Amino acid sequence: MQEKKAVTDAIYELDGKISVSKAVPFGLQHILAMFVANIAPILIVAGVIKMPVEQSGALVQSAMLVAGIGTLIQLYPIWRVGSGLPIVMGISFTFVSIACVIGSKYGYGGIMGAVLVGGILEGVLGLFAKYWRRIIAPIVAATVVTSIGFSLLAVGANSFGGGFGNPNFGDGKYILVGTITLLSCIGFNIFAKSFYKQLSVLFGLVVGYIVASFMGMVDLSRLSNVDLIAIPTIMPFEMVFEPGAIFAFFLIFMVSATETIGDTTAMTAIGLNREATEKEISGSITCDGLVSSLASVFGCMPITSFSQNVGLIAMTKVVNRSAIASGAVIMIMAGLFPALGVLLASLPESVLGGCTLMMFGSIVVSGVQMIAKCGATHRNITIASLALSIGIGFTQTPAIFKIAPALVKNVFAENCVAVVFLVAAVLNLILPQDKEA
Repeated sequence: MQEKKAVTDAIYELDGKISVSKAVPFGLQHILAMFVANIAPILIVAGVIKMPVEQSGALVQSAMLVAGIGTLIQLYPIWRVGSGLPIVMGISFTFVSIACVIGSKYGYGGIMGAVLVGGILEGVLGLFAKYWRRIIAPIVAATVVTSIGFSLLAVGANSFGGGFGNPNFGDGKYILVGTITLLSCIGFNIFAKSFYKQLSVLFGLVVGYIVASFMGMVDLSRLSNVDLIAIPTIMPFEMVFEPGAIFAFFLIFMVSATETIGDTTAMTAIGLNREATEKEISGSITCDGLVSSLASVFGCMPITSFSQNVGLIAMTKVVNRSAIASGAVIMIMAGLFPALGVLLASLPESVLGGCTLMMFGSIVVSGVQMIAKCGATHRNITIASLALSIGIGFTQTPAIFKIAPALVKNVFAENCVAVVFLVAAVLNLILPQDKEA
């Protein structure tokens, strides 16, 4: 009887009623799992185009605010914008490569103009998703979900070793902190009781943070220089509308829409044990596009669903809307109160890596399970195996795109999810259906 109660706890129900004290820890766990990844794309692009520190710092605040707003819209749709699902939104890494190219050529205003128009176009396409989504059969979606998991494994390992671009990557202190964090997650999951088991990631983050602080890896020096309250600026950059930049960004928005379909499909399959509805997928894509346009008004890069948090749901099965909403509120507060943002941003990469390794692996396993549910027909095996081998294999060897046009390189050379989707979708269209026995 006691085990049945644990399984039916409200924290595992989409609209279950839970207290604020119960919701906040789970919401905080979701935010900490994606916080560094949410602000990293802006910092990378700002560094490439030599943006002043003051401006990039203001954009980090805006990124937190917009991510919180986008998550709330996903949770509680406005008209047909939003899926109503526990999807966490954040600034997407998918656009970093093309943003660096466009920013170097047209400045940050060129990026913002392209994001504004590209986001509106994706949003409109999302509204009519039922007319074109039929090319994305279950085997295509399952293969894309699997590729999302594989693409994130390197992200987790990178964080574990100290973070992308760290000159001391792989040093013993990073490996030690990452290992302690990972063991803390596993230990808490083994010994905790009831729904508290699902807070293993938060426990690991706290333990890892404490250990890292004793090892001098936590930098809180910026706390003394931040204002108590700071309101993000609207239109901090003059937008530049270049047709070439807009077209390039629109192509990447289509790739982002593919990832969003994969995330939405994975979330419902893993967390709700059902297929995503047409309305949910349409709302999810529309939210991605239109909230990305809103993000450009605050000077932010495009916002999209975060696969990291799908991994967290795969690991914990916690889908409660109130719990995720509490995390969105924390993000908004971090955008308005800079001190809170500094505290969250001080989380060392290796601590995050220790927690995310298991999360990202969960997405791979869930994707494989989804492929298995599609049936082991010759056609399905061909689609999945060929799409994964080309998508993952080619993007691990980006020099194979040497003769491709620059635009193709920017879109596909290092984006395995995009390549997997393209190959799987084409094969699904051209391969004859298996004959019924």
